[in-house]
Amino acid sequence: MKQLNLGGSNWQASQIAFGAWRMDALSVDQAAKAIDTAYDCGINFVDNADMYGKGESEQRFGDALKKTSVKREDLFIQTKAAIVLGEKYDFSREHIMNAIEGSMKRLGVDYLDSFLLHRPDPLMEPEEVAEIFDDLQKEGKVRHFGVSNFNPQQFLLLQESLNQRLLVNQVQFSLMHTPMIDHGIHSNMADDRSINRDGELIEFSRRMDVTLQAWSPFQYGFFEGVFIDNPKFPELNQELQKVTDKYEVSKNAIAAAWILRHPAKMQVIIGTMNPKHIIDSCQADGIEITRQEWYDLYKAAGNDLP
Repeated sequence: MKQLNLGGSNWQASQIAFGAWRMDALSVDQAAKAIDTAYDCGINFVDNADMYGKGESEQRFGDALKKTSVKREDLFIQTKAAIVLGEKYDFSREHIMNAIEGSMKRLGVDYLDSFLLHRPDPLMEPEEVAEIFDDLQKEGKVRHFGVSNFNPQQFLLLQESLNQRLLVNQVQFSLMHTPMIDHGIHSNMADDRSINRDGELIEFSRRMDVTLQAWSPFQYGFFEGVFIDNPKFPELNQELQKVTDKYEVSKNAIAAAWILRHPAKMQVIIGTMNPKHIIDSCQADGIEITRQEWYDLYKAAGNDLP
């Protein structure tokens, strides 16, 4: 599988990542099968978070990894922390340090390849976070750092205090979630799509050489469901089928290839636990849809061109 240099660094990882947020619903054997399938497809990057399944997704992954043929050193393992579900976002030293320890214990690892701050905390003290990151790196617990769902100013506010480069920003992006590009297309207009909701996040990330990790690549709304083969979206699925037939791959693969076609060089995080769907999604590797196909899919998803 094609490898990306994350955040302009020398750290290379698969352009498609395995998101383990649903893993808590699996048995250990089922989770092991999902991990083996992803690795056999060329995926070497795993994304998790301490809030997924209230820690059970990390625990299931850690237990399952021991039953696979995959070695820990063959994978890049990333997790996230800072969300206290339904209560607050917490970047305090006590919370982050405890979260890291808990995650490593559940995952069964003695270091994390990457750690992300999971959604912005309005009470963030950049200097405090900088000390936390320095200590985590000095202690060998975390190798790389990033954020999730930060806008450009939040990103810069933190980056300016750090000794480490923030390599990634994990954001929602898919054919059915495109505000990051809508307002650019509708620049200098007065319609709803012209509203700048994220501060030119894609353009900022390209200029700063930050890798955007696209989560929920097959979802619509905020975890409302998948758009693939969903009768609510007949025009999009008709267009997906047309492109699917041309390249002889799955609709999942074309939906992922649509994201990978963007010159921002994003990493796609697939969240399926179904081995067949994992294999289908990995078919996106090596597929480069045309410019016209990219626009046709964008329009079929309900978007317009002014």
